[in-house]
Amino acid sequence: MDERLSKVLNVIEETYRDVLQKGGRHYMEVNVGQQADRLGFTDLKQAYEHTFAIVPLKAPRAGMKVRIDGRTFVHYAELNSGVAVPGYLAKATGGGYKPYVPLDSMVCNFA
Repeated sequence: MDERLSKVLNVIEETYRDVLQKGGRHYMEVNVGQQADRLGFTDLKQAYEHTFAIVPLKAPRAGMKVRIDGRTFVHYAELNSGVAVPGYLAKATGGGYKPYVPLDSMVCNFA
């Protein structure tokens, strides 16, 4: 269990809790490596620089939107908060999660 990785995911959950909605069609991607770097975990930054957490949104955000096939998120895990991460990342934290079941069609919001 990597407590630092859990802390990174907790910060993501806290940062976006006001716009987060479990099961939302619209979502935004949050770079896990960048969040780790902001917390001073440079080794985690390198390990997860191409890893993204999926934050399902209550409502669409301003900016460009791209429709994504929900099957893109196979092997993702949903954390208790509703944030989805790749399964290997969820396992590394040792925290509570379940398989992520996305909608057939998702909309990525770029802000």
